[in-house]
Amino acid sequence: MAQATVTVLGNEPIATIRPEIYSHFAEHLGRCIYDGMWVGPESPIPNIDGWRTDIVEALRKIKPPVLRWPGGCYADDYHWRNGIGPAEDRPKTINLWWGKVIDDNAVGTHEFIRLCELIGAKPYLCGNMGSATPQEMREWLEYCNYPGDSTLAETRAENGSSEPFDVEYWGVGNENWGCGGNMTPDEYAAKYRQYSTFMHDMSDTKLFLIACGPNGNNPDWTRRFMDNLSSVWHHPRVNGFAAHYYCGTAGTATEYDEAQWYQLVKRATVIEDLIIQQRAVLDGYDPKREIGLIIDEWGTWHPVEEGAPDYGLYQQNTMRDAIVAALSLNTFNRHADKVVMTNIAQIVNVLQAMILTQGAKMLLTPTYHVYAMYTGHQGAKSLRALVDSPMAGCATKAEPGDIELVSASASIKGERLLVTLANLSATEAVDVKLSSVSLGEFNKATATMLGTGDIHAYNSFENPESVKPACTKATTDGDNWVVTMPAGSVCSVILER
Repeated sequence: MAQATVTVLGNEPIATIRPEIYSHFAEHLGRCIYDGMWVGPESPIPNIDGWRTDIVEALRKIKPPVLRWPGGCYADDYHWRNGIGPAEDRPKTINLWWGKVIDDNAVGTHEFIRLCELIGAKPYLCGNMGSATPQEMREWLEYCNYPGDSTLAETRAENGSSEPFDVEYWGVGNENWGCGGNMTPDEYAAKYRQYSTFMHDMSDTKLFLIACGPNGNNPDWTRRFMDNLSSVWHHPRVNGFAAHYYCGTAGTATEYDEAQWYQLVKRATVIEDLIIQQRAVLDGYDPKREIGLIIDEWGTWHPVEEGAPDYGLYQQNTMRDAIVAALSLNTFNRHADKVVMTNIAQIVNVLQAMILTQGAKMLLTPTYHVYAMYTGHQGAKSLRALVDSPMAGCATKAEPGDIELVSASASIKGERLLVTLANLSATEAVDVKLSSVSLGEFNKATATMLGTGDIHAYNSFENPESVKPACTKATTDGDNWVVTMPAGSVCSVILER
């Protein structure tokens, strides 16, 4: 049995963990929206205004702070007027990026805003810079937010919403280094200056404008964007800067050996380098950190399952994905002073999804359960957590080097300390001792474990509860609490006085 110690330093607070770090992403891609969350008001599947009731209820439980929509690459060819007005009058359009399937635009702005209301999330609209004009983006903003009697505001009222939507988060383009126009950072900076000039606050809601960051950790993109942005006398407003990072795969979604387990887990740890280096570059231009670092697409990306269409990006979700989610969220918590929002990709049926559906059936993935176990971090104060553990893993040709056996983060809210842990070993259980400095004594511990040592475990529609959280024992030696974690498992420990 391996031994590890996690020491929480109460005298070294980092920052408040913004709830937005636990945000999500929904794109018109595969079965995420249609035949996923959306079934339509006339469906025999129970729904609320067209959105599946079981999915709405499940998402409420993990308290999603923000939901990003309609893409992704889909946003780069999305024209918002196609998604308003009577459903029967909306045009049928081609989904250019994902299979060239027909989108009947049944889900548009009003339907998306309704989903956000149902699950308690703030909407994050990703504007089309790739194939739309500054006027189109600016008019979408007016349609959503203007409280007066302009023609667009009156049209919104005619379509069912007399009150403005007050959308705060706006992406000014998406992946403009790729599907958003194949631009250089210099070209994108010029476009950003142009488009953002017309994105004005139109109500009491102050806009949070988000610029497209690099594909992965590319400091050159960030420097060139910021240099060009700063080259004019009137600096455009940039509130957020969004990078994308997918750790990819090793093997397949469900079939991988021990070396491939470590290969993917190690790739997932690289997101910490992105956070540190991208924030350092931004700090050179923005020492007061008025521009927030965002990672609004991240997660695993496995080969599409046999028989599924390539454009759908449907993948199964195992304990390996749960480990990736847990160590990533631990990383975000530890860097709460640097990260203001992250959006895992995606929410239903696509990539590292929270939920999978099959007809009327629905299941919660191991990744969903990680988010449920981590909800207590939202809005809490992140504390430095020192990990002393042996190394796990094996050197591989593709990804040389070992990784620390235990990933951890800690936060405190009132008299309640939450410590979240991931055992990254594919084979070895570990006793984790929890100690604290300058926090006093905690006389009650509640521990929850996800995983039993089977690193390939996942939930199927035949057995939808193979993987689910369970209460576990936390013992004390008088000064410290100890939990025993199986190989490849995730644990949350709530300590109270």
